[in-house]
Amino acid sequence: MKKIVIVGASSGIGYAVAEAFASRGVKVGVAARRTEKLEKLHEKYPETIVVERIDICSPQAVEALNRLINRLGGMDIYFHAAGIGYKNPLMNPEEEVRIVNTDATAFARMICAAYNYFADNGIAGRIAAITSVAGTKGIGTMSAYSASKCFDSAYLEALDQLSRMKKQNISFTDIRPGWTRTPLLEDNRKYPLEMKLSEIVPQIIRAIVRKRRVAVIDFSWNLLVGLWQLIPHSVWVRMKVNAE
Repeated sequence: MKKIVIVGASSGIGYAVAEAFASRGVKVGVAARRTEKLEKLHEKYPETIVVERIDICSPQAVEALNRLINRLGGMDIYFHAAGIGYKNPLMNPEEEVRIVNTDATAFARMICAAYNYFADNGIAGRIAAITSVAGTKGIGTMSAYSASKCFDSAYLEALDQLSRMKKQNISFTDIRPGWTRTPLLEDNRKYPLEMKLSEIVPQIIRAIVRKRRVAVIDFSWNLLVGLWQLIPHSVWVRMKVNAE
């Protein structure tokens, strides 16, 4: 039976994907900084869910991840769903740094740790991660977020190349959703092409199971991303993109 570790599973996409896999009998190691909901998920699926507290911004996160893997009895798939995201049009430096620390620095820490686990143990594992369509263009009101997500996609691509160079057979899935109705979104605001968790979770699971390299969720966002990538830099930087 495949074993999957999901980091960032306390809410939103991570939690929904964890429950979906657990309900199918897959052994799932779940981790987050807050574990109250995860403990309740364990009570619901005691045979398949293993819980560990991991703060991805802490240097001890790698040790905690390895502890979770051992408790789970191994890992075949690592799924990174942790992250934060919001606009910062006033360019508060501390907010920019907080986003980068979580969505780029901590991302690299955890993805690198998962990569090393597979490489060191000779496992043909899979690393999947939630990035974002925002990572395909620099968005003025979400500068740190879009830049961090661009970093994430490039990091996965670089490790994909490294794995092939070293013949390690580690594969990667870059999952790029658009606006998704999770706790990260403001309750009283409607976002463009907003999707529900119930709509995107089956697509994410299919992307992981079918070993997709890049999965833009869904067709509408795939079309939009394809169009805006055609916009020249000189035109893009003059456009008023409010991302709301």
